[in-house]
Amino acid sequence: MAQITAAMVKQLREMTDSPMMECKKALVEAEGDMDAAVDILRKNGLAAAAKKAGRDTNEGAVAAYVSADGTAGALAEVACETDFVGSNPKFTGFAAKVAEVACNVEPADVDALLAADMDGETVQDALTEMIHIIGENMKISRFAIRKPASGAVSSYIHMGGKIGVLVEFSFEKPETAQNEAFKTFAHDVAMQVAATAPISAVREDVPQATIDHEVEIYKAQAAESGKPEAIQEKMAHGRLEKFFKGFVLNEQEFIKDSNMTIKQYAEKTSKEVGDTIKVVAFDRLVCGEN
Repeated sequence: MAQITAAMVKQLREMTDSPMMECKKALVEAEGDMDAAVDILRKNGLAAAAKKAGRDTNEGAVAAYVSADGTAGALAEVACETDFVGSNPKFTGFAAKVAEVACNVEPADVDALLAADMDGETVQDALTEMIHIIGENMKISRFAIRKPASGAVSSYIHMGGKIGVLVEFSFEKPETAQNEAFKTFAHDVAMQVAATAPISAVREDVPQATIDHEVEIYKAQAAESGKPEAIQEKMAHGRLEKFFKGFVLNEQEFIKDSNMTIKQYAEKTSKEVGDTIKVVAFDRLVCGEN
């Protein structure tokens, strides 16, 4: 057996950017033949993946998965180098599979997701294979999961994966999830989130720091009017109410019918299906924004 020296391992590592131990194993298997060792690493996908690991991943796609009964769902953002690959069906299909795994496994973080099983291999192994096949650096940037105790979720993917939305709804009757009126409503609300980028579903969930910041601005604007302080307070309060109507989902005008808010749309749909439907919360992932 050929002697594998530290210098040989170092040379192979510099050639392929593969992990040191993998380089040593490849050299042992190749009996010291450097070219054969490179081929071994390439076949394992290690050289291709590691060589690209330092490249920027500013493009990609957000994909969604919702269970057949509509009671659970997830979003996953997978990043890559170019918009061309980001719109590739193989790439977007992989992203959708990652979202499905995230929903089923409920990992604590991205590292746990990478270690999760995906069709008999880890997500990390599947990702490495995708890098090897497509030829670009890729990474799983983030994910979001929603599993309401009593209700359903709906997703919407905008601009081919540039924006992904997952909305959580609450209601009492399990059959509501399959009601066509509810499905239409849920789709419309998810589309609204994609289009208007609200801060929260209800004003109670708007961060206090955001409210304080807005109030400070509105008070400064009101002070410039020169009106009495009591009037200034009313002016600032009025502008804050407009802020809530613009950035709180339930208080926004429905983009398809400005005569009602999303909350009123929920109430209208509730009457149609014979249940009490509420928009609880949402996730909105914009590709590359993380």
